[in-house]
Amino acid sequence: MELVTIRLKEYLNEATTTEEAIIGFILNNNESVSKMTIYKLAEATYTSPSSIIRLCKKCGFNGYKDFMKAFVYESAVRNNYKAKVINDVTKTDSVSEIVHKVSHKNILSLEETSDLQDASILAKATEKIIACQKLIFFGIGASLIVAKDAQLKFIRINKMAYVSEDWHTQLLMAKNMNKKDVGVFISYSGQTEEMLTCIKEAKNSGAQLISITKYAESPIANFADINLYVASNEYGFRSAAMSSRIAQLNLIDILYTAYLNKQYEQSIEILEKTQIKKGNYDDG
Repeated sequence: MELVTIRLKEYLNEATTTEEAIIGFILNNNESVSKMTIYKLAEATYTSPSSIIRLCKKCGFNGYKDFMKAFVYESAVRNNYKAKVINDVTKTDSVSEIVHKVSHKNILSLEETSDLQDASILAKATEKIIACQKLIFFGIGASLIVAKDAQLKFIRINKMAYVSEDWHTQLLMAKNMNKKDVGVFISYSGQTEEMLTCIKEAKNSGAQLISITKYAESPIANFADINLYVASNEYGFRSAAMSSRIAQLNLIDILYTAYLNKQYEQSIEILEKTQIKKGNYDDG
């Protein structure tokens, strides 16, 4: 799919006054423009058909017909997203269709995950993380990637966090926790056997427990003191964690940022101190 609106916005900096008027009208009147002939658009923008054709060609289209075909398709995709209608990926999908289905699925997952959040629950989770002695993240498979990302973030600001790639080591960590520690258990299904074993041991150890699961009742969520949720909208075939992983990473970013915000001055100082520079490149 040609990204019509993006091309128009990028071209604005070099557009003539006439072209600016055409672009502004198109961007602000998506629905009506998709039904217009070139003559109607020219009339609405007080320009000429030839000016519109020149603009279309400057933006990489063969002409108005080519431009309108791409514009109508983009508008349809946008409307489907707003209506939260995103079809499953199918065997016959082109690469272009896969790009848009997966991307819009991820966007929808972030939007729905945001809607699920309770500010008071997030604040409570943040306070527990601030006050804890040890912060331990638990996860298997794709959730382990999220756990490792979380560990790196918190270590960056001098909050010692722990995670292990080995499940048996995670189990030992859970057994050795105490009431001053916080365990964050990440499992999209909320039923991962290894995580369920670990959270039971952490519960027996008296640790404070936070779960990150899909929005549904689950064994892991039932054991946790604080439940944080991500949207439950993976593709039907779910060959791998995709939108759920994005949503989990986003939730970790929210927790991390809330932590920073609670200790703003101190956090800024530590962030500057731990900024790693490699030559002319900033890895911070």
